[in-house]
This record gives sequence, C-alpha cells and structure tokens, in this order.
Amino acid sequence: MAALLAVTRFATTRYVRCMPRRITQRELRNETPAIMRAVQNGESFVLTRNGTPIADIVPHARGEEPRGPRAGDCFAKVRTLPKIDVDKFFADLDQVVDPDPFRDPGEPDRGE
Repeated sequence: MAALLAVTRFATTRYVRCMPRRITQRELRNETPAIMRAVQNGESFVLTRNGTPIADIVPHARGEEPRGPRAGDCFAKVRTLPKIDVDKFFADLDQVVDPDPFRDPGEPDRGE
C-alpha cells in the first residue's frame, strides 16, 4: 500500500508540473518578476482574462533565432531595389484607383 501511495504521489507531482499554471492579468501585473523568473526556469503559464484563456507564456526555445529577418537585412535589400519615377508611379496609380473613395461604383465623377 505504501508503494502504491508513493507511485501515486510521484505521478501526481509529475503531472501537475507538466500542466501550465493559470494566472490572471492582475497576477501577471503584480508578480511580473517572479513569473519571468519561473518562465526562465522552464515553467509555462496560461494567461486568463475573466476566466478565459487569452495567451500562453512559455519559455523561449534555447538556440532558436527570433522569427523573421533582421531590420538591417531588410534595409540592405531595399537599397538594392531599382529606382522608380515617382511622377510616373502616381500617374499610373491614378488610372487604376478612384481618387474619390466616397463615390459609388458606376457613379459619375462629381467634379470640383
């Protein structure tokens, strides 16, 4: 019986540790440093608002780079784009986009 109790206690402890702890917005606001330390140590949280889960707070995967390109790489690519004639660009745009967004389709130009 003692062995069964020990196994049950171990299994329950392991299960509870695997489940993310639910925290409210207020808890996050008031206990941010403690929660951040817990996340840094591998713990996960489910953030709730009025009892409804709205976000998961989980540790960042070690060694994983942030998603998306770095800003410097984007600027470098933009510098390699061909130059455009701004006047021609806006002239072309005026031909396909109605300058009066409040006019119904098919309605004649109101004129100025």
